[in-house]
Amino acid sequence: MSTSNTSLSETGTSAPLALNLDPEQLASCTACGMCLPHCPTYRVTGEEAASPRGRLALMSAVQKSGIAEPSFATHMELCVLCRGCETACPAGVPFGHLMEETRATLAKQSTKTKTPVSTPISQWLRFGYKLLHRRRLLRAAVMLGAVAQRLRLMPKRLPSISLRQGKLWPSGKPESDDKAVWLFTGCVMDAAMRDVHRVSQKVIEAAGVKVGFPDSRASCCGSLHRHAGLADDATKLARRTMAALPGTAPILVNSAGCSAVLKDYGNILGTEEARQFSSRVKDIHEWLAEQTANSFSSASQPNATPSSRPRIAILDPCHLRHAQGVHMSVRETLQPYVEIVELDDQGMCCGAGGAYSFTHPDTATAIASRKIAAIQRSGASQVVVANPGCILHLQKPLATLGITIAHPIEVINNHL
Repeated sequence: MSTSNTSLSETGTSAPLALNLDPEQLASCTACGMCLPHCPTYRVTGEEAASPRGRLALMSAVQKSGIAEPSFATHMELCVLCRGCETACPAGVPFGHLMEETRATLAKQSTKTKTPVSTPISQWLRFGYKLLHRRRLLRAAVMLGAVAQRLRLMPKRLPSISLRQGKLWPSGKPESDDKAVWLFTGCVMDAAMRDVHRVSQKVIEAAGVKVGFPDSRASCCGSLHRHAGLADDATKLARRTMAALPGTAPILVNSAGCSAVLKDYGNILGTEEARQFSSRVKDIHEWLAEQTANSFSSASQPNATPSSRPRIAILDPCHLRHAQGVHMSVRETLQPYVEIVELDDQGMCCGAGGAYSFTHPDTATAIASRKIAAIQRSGASQVVVANPGCILHLQKPLATLGITIAHPIEVINNHL
C-alpha cells in the first residue's frame, strides 16, 4: 500500500544520523510480535518495516551504526502514533515516546542540513502548525473554509464545518473558586466544534460545578507539533498553556489527543511544576465518572426507560484508550442514557492521527475503511467518539451510509 506522502529520502543515499535514544528502552523490545495485529499501518501494508517491531529494529540499527538508510524517515513518518502497540506489548516498550524523539531528531536535521535521510516538513504544514496557536487566525481560516464548502469550492471528502460558532461565557473563576473547574478549549475543537465546549459546560454545571475558560495562551496544547517532531514548538506551547491555567483546580478536557499530551507535560518539560500541572488534568468523562450520582441535579437524571434507550456504538480514541487508559469512563457516563454497542475491532485506530489524514490520506483512508466496516457490522445508526480528529475524519464517509457520529458529551447533554 503506497501513501501520498512518500519520502524523497527513498531515492537518496545513506547519511549520518545520531538518534541518542534510551538504549534500555530500545532493548526492552523482545520482537515477540504481539504488537503486529494491533498496528494499523502493518495491517494495511503487511510490511515488517511498517510495524512497531520493525520500526524499533530500524531505530536500534541507526542508534548503533549512526547511519540511516534512505527509507528510514519514510518508515518513521508512516506511523499513525496510535500507541495501540503499547497496550498489546507485554514488555511495556514506550514506543510512543521513542517515536516522538526519533521524529524530533529527523525534524531538527531537516532544518539544518539537506541530508537525504530526513524529509523536511513542508512549508504549508509548518504554516498550519503555527496557525494552530493563533486563535483568531485559525478561526478565520476555519470560517473561510466553511464558506468555501457552501460554495462547493472544497473537496467533498472534507468534513462539514459549522458557520455558527458562538462565544463561550464562563460561569466561575477556577483560580479562586473551589467549586469551579477549567475547561480546556484548544485549537481544532474550539475552531471547528465549539458547540462541544458549550454542551460540555452544561453537563459540568449539571454536576453543580462552575466552569472557567483559559485565555488565548492555552489556544493549543502542542500535541500535533510533538507528533510531527517539532519538539521546541511543543515545549513553548506547553509553557504557554500552563501559564493560562493557574491554581489547583481540575483541568477538564473533551479532546482525547489534547488530554493525553497535557497529562504528559511532566515528561515533556521534566519539571516538578509540569508534573503538578499534569496531575490536575482529567478527560471530561473521567471526571464525570468520578462524581457521585447524587452530585448531579435532578434535571440530569435519565429521562429514557431501558426499553427506549437508543443503541449507540462507542469508538475509543487511541489516545483515550492506549495513552491514558481511561476509555471505560465514557461507558460509565453513557450507561444511564443509552444502550451501548461495542465494536468488534475495539482498540484499533480509525486513521485520523491528528494531521495524519492530511499528510498520508491514502493510508488514512485505508485504515478508516476497516473501522467503518466494523461500525457497519455493529448495526448501530450512531457512533460516538471523544476526539475531534476522529469525528472530522469519519463524518463524511459515515454520512453516506446513513450513520451519524457525535461526541459522547453531546449525547449526555441531550438526555439531561
